[in-house]
Amino acid sequence: MDDFSAIKKQIREWIKQDFILPKDIPDVELYMDQVTGFMDGHLIHNNRGSEDKTLTKAMINNYTKNKLLPPPVKKKYSKEHIIILIYIYYLKNVVSVNDVQKLLEPMNTRFFNEESAEKEKLSMDDIYGNIYELEKKQYFITERSTAEAMALTEELFPKAEDEYLNKMAFIFLLSYDIYTKKRLIEKLIDEME
Repeated sequence: MDDFSAIKKQIREWIKQDFILPKDIPDVELYMDQVTGFMDGHLIHNNRGSEDKTLTKAMINNYTKNKLLPPPVKKKYSKEHIIILIYIYYLKNVVSVNDVQKLLEPMNTRFFNEESAEKEKLSMDDIYGNIYELEKKQYFITERSTAEAMALTEELFPKAEDEYLNKMAFIFLLSYDIYTKKRLIEKLIDEME
């Protein structure tokens, strides 16, 4: 196995995460406890520590209060609610709550209920499935670019010579990548207004 393949294998192990497959999202309405249990059951391994919560009742209530998530109907959450919660789960770690709201408000308006989805000829479920397919492809692009950053770091600061400098430089490269993409995301959201 060449060095780059070994690096990619290490990166794959580090960035491995749980996803919620489109087919796994329940097509029945759930109570809040069932929603938090569902999200925890599918995404708990993405948490940094064992004390971290994937989703809590307080979070769901805040998302509804801040108009990120439409309110439940008779205390029950639909498949569309779950999809919005999945998007919030990923977005909240990258952009502000206001930006999440700006991004999701048109989706909630255009695709959240059956009537609006029929008008658009596209359901929230369709959108989630399509974005999930894109995410699968993006995973390998991310894996490769991360491995390339690691290889660049190794060239300048070989791990065998100075593990701290190697790791610090690698973290800086990853941070720069994330910061650049975050700025781009913010610009795109600003253009949506």
